[in-house]
Amino acid sequence: MILGITGGIASGKSTVTDVFRSLGAAVVSADELSREVVRPGTPTLERIVQAFGPGILRSDGTLDRKALGEIVFSDPAMRERLNAITHPAIAARAEERLRSLVLEGERLIVYEAPLLFEAGAEKRVDEVLVVTVDEPTQLERLMARDGIGEAEARGRVAAQMPQAEKASRADFVIYNSGDRQAAAEEVKALFRRLVGASG
Repeated sequence: MILGITGGIASGKSTVTDVFRSLGAAVVSADELSREVVRPGTPTLERIVQAFGPGILRSDGTLDRKALGEIVFSDPAMRERLNAITHPAIAARAEERLRSLVLEGERLIVYEAPLLFEAGAEKRVDEVLVVTVDEPTQLERLMARDGIGEAEARGRVAAQMPQAEKASRADFVIYNSGDRQAAAEEVKALFRRLVGASG
């Protein structure tokens, strides 16, 4: 079984995914794949530079994600342009990884993808888990994690599909506003249920 994990920014998707990994699930991360497809020398990075200019590169030729983020987070048209370049490359790599894990006989494969619905990637998974968080906690975590102010944090949250919409399209929802232990217990219960169902 392939379980897609998604949710709003700073909702705790990675924390939830890490618990699944510690329980023995195979993990494919769209964020990790997105870093792979923009390594120096890749066609995807070349296309991004053509679209956004050389100012998004560091002196060593790697992508300056912060500089690119400043361009795309505030401009929906630019964000669409970036997604049109990166999503197909990430999709191809994700499908390749997921297929190989299925062939290896993994019982539970987790595909962590922040833009699962936006990229139409829910077709790649059997069921979807959405991680949600209350807005004050989300803003607090985001500001602490990225070292940004409240206005910028609110802008990043507003740029995404609303959490409620994601949750309404999910098979499972974990509310991650409390402590890590509470979320971990929910993950363990879901893991047992899914592995039992697929076994």
